[in-house]
Amino acid sequence: MPRRWLMLALGTAAQTAACAFVYGVPYLAATLRDTAHLTLPQIGLLIACPTAGLVAALVVWGAAADRYGERVVIATGLGGAAALLAVAAGAVGTGGGTTALGALLALAGAAGASVYSASGRLVMGWFSAGERGLAMGIRQTATPLGMGVAALTMPPLAAAYGVHGAFGFLAAVCGVVACLVALFAVDPVRPRTGPGAAPAANPYRGSATLWRIHGAGALLVVPQFTAGAFALVLLVDTRGWSPVGAGRLIALAQVLGACFRIAAGRWSDRVGSRLRPMRQLAVATAVVVVAAAVTAAFPSPVTAAALVLSIGITASTNGLSFTATAERAGPSWSGRALGVHNTGQNLTAAVVPPLSAALISATGYWPALAAAAAVACGAAALVPMDTSRTPTAVSSVP
Repeated sequence: MPRRWLMLALGTAAQTAACAFVYGVPYLAATLRDTAHLTLPQIGLLIACPTAGLVAALVVWGAAADRYGERVVIATGLGGAAALLAVAAGAVGTGGGTTALGALLALAGAAGASVYSASGRLVMGWFSAGERGLAMGIRQTATPLGMGVAALTMPPLAAAYGVHGAFGFLAAVCGVVACLVALFAVDPVRPRTGPGAAPAANPYRGSATLWRIHGAGALLVVPQFTAGAFALVLLVDTRGWSPVGAGRLIALAQVLGACFRIAAGRWSDRVGSRLRPMRQLAVATAVVVVAAAVTAAFPSPVTAAALVLSIGITASTNGLSFTATAERAGPSWSGRALGVHNTGQNLTAAVVPPLSAALISATGYWPALAAAAAVACGAAALVPMDTSRTPTAVSSVP
């Protein structure tokens, strides 16, 4: 196997492991509601805890990756997340309170931020512009794959072993992947600037392009997390599904989302643009999520299919926005620009679950989905026009 594909596999595995616990709490929602007697807004706050911790630590981990390299940062952070999840499993198993669990999940999210800051840089550094859309599309499948792993494993593990058993499984996965990264990952070669060279121009000055990409990427998180975080409970409440059965269906939906991300990345390589496909997929997202809102208002067997398609299509643009950010920023600014982009997306991801939960509790599921579709329309309008067909290099490919 060529080394760049091994690095892609390691980066994707690390991101998948991190996403499984950062975004895995929604798939314990039914169990937490029934066994811990938590309200939906309380569960929404727990869902937000890992993402809140992640957002707080992204910039720090990004600076560490700049100084020490991707391998050390990913292995250290993911290993720390494994340890914290193990402690969380013990706390739940001994009857620890909701506040303690939330704090541990936030700390684990902060440790897992290392993967978000460094794994994308690892992949981007090993691939040339002509393959980068596909490579980042594959790497970005980690989010739906991580959610799929969580959806497939959390409900049955919680049913068989309790919530502490589910967290113990996540701790083990993170620990194993951290060891693999420490043993086999190799940092890419970065272009070096001579001592007399002028510093690279700030890509944020004189142009709103990067800020518009950041804004559109953050807005597109709203439909993704509205559909993904509450689809399981929606199916349980409106269609009478079991948590395990709903979890299996959502796992299938996350696989569909992974396929959408790969296809979108390949499409962007072929047309020489990240932004035109991103805009068109944002419009498609709005249409599909509106359809899901209609089926939530009038539940039928079509409801499940609409939710599956919604979870799939809302995942499609993420890799495009990350790749566009790095290419527009250039090699000297890509790390900082990706940090800003990651922070915006994950800050949005942290606030969407509790806000959506409050809206659902007050008005029902369909208004929350309709609002998410409206946000997707705004994102499509915010994506900047793309007149360039030649992506910018972000590294020296070995």
